[in-house]
Amino acid sequence: MEKTKDIGRRRFLSMAALTVAVAELGGLNLLKAEERPIAATARKKASRASTLFDNIKQIKAGVLDVGYAEAGPANGQPVILLHGWPYDIHSYAEVAPLLAARGYRVIIPHLRGYGSTKFLLEHTPRNGQQAAVAVDIIALMDALKIDKAVIGGFDWGARTANIIAAMWPQRCKAMVSVSGYLIGSQQANAKPLPPKAELAWWYQFYFSTERGRLGYETNRHDFNKLIWQTASPDWKFSDEVFEQSAASFNNPDHVAVVIHNYRWRLGLADGEAKYDSLEKKLATTPAISVPTITMEGDANGAPHPDPASYAAKFTGKYAHHNIAGGIGHNLPQEAPKAFADAIIEAAGFAG
Repeated sequence: MEKTKDIGRRRFLSMAALTVAVAELGGLNLLKAEERPIAATARKKASRASTLFDNIKQIKAGVLDVGYAEAGPANGQPVILLHGWPYDIHSYAEVAPLLAARGYRVIIPHLRGYGSTKFLLEHTPRNGQQAAVAVDIIALMDALKIDKAVIGGFDWGARTANIIAAMWPQRCKAMVSVSGYLIGSQQANAKPLPPKAELAWWYQFYFSTERGRLGYETNRHDFNKLIWQTASPDWKFSDEVFEQSAASFNNPDHVAVVIHNYRWRLGLADGEAKYDSLEKKLATTPAISVPTITMEGDANGAPHPDPASYAAKFTGKYAHHNIAGGIGHNLPQEAPKAFADAIIEAAGFAG
């Protein structure tokens, strides 16, 4: 009888131990299950972006064969999203699906000198002046038969959006511009800035030299990664995220376009005569009447104007949003929902 009790006791203890083990294992599985949605969400975002940007389309527009990503229904309200330097279309990897899900037709082109965008003719100047980049986007709209679009951008992209809104308001339904009003001129850029402001433009002076051109040609990958880090000091982007965009800097015209852009700004390189009339108008810093939302991140480490300095430039329906949370220069990629919401809000301004 005692023996039977011992066997029963041992069985009970074994079962108890097994139950505890199973419970612990179940707890571990539960923990993993709780972690899984986070990883799954990241994978889904990466997959969604990969699918979007693995299917780059090409279209001849103006002097270029433009590479662009497209998302959303073909009959949706067109939205054109423009990147800056040194970034590319991946700045909108998460913005595009959000807008597409709301029924917008989203077009994200590689600017001249980036990605798969190429010049059609060898002798065309590798010109980076502001007017040329803006005319490129008007030509793209014509080629895609887009009469009017909501246009959003940051850095070079914001300046381009500003120019289109100011010079061709009939083509711009509404605008979202990171860092506000960025239209400039060689005359304005000839005026010296306070020392601290000049320091922030160190790369502009570097690019003014032959040493700088050679340095950028040789080290464009590491150079641009440094710019990402200094322009968005709180953004902990991964190597994988950077490499997605870095591939675009291998464009054969990239260095020439970038160097010309910054040298033209300082009056150290000539533009093309066909843009002289447009540049003369832009030098007057024209007001923008189309419905506009301007945005600024709270941790933008790149040179940028104070919002109070440009608010009066927007004479139509207007709002400004400061985005908190350590958001730097590449606002669409760092705060995609805030940027997508601004596009939707601006489109609503226009009715």
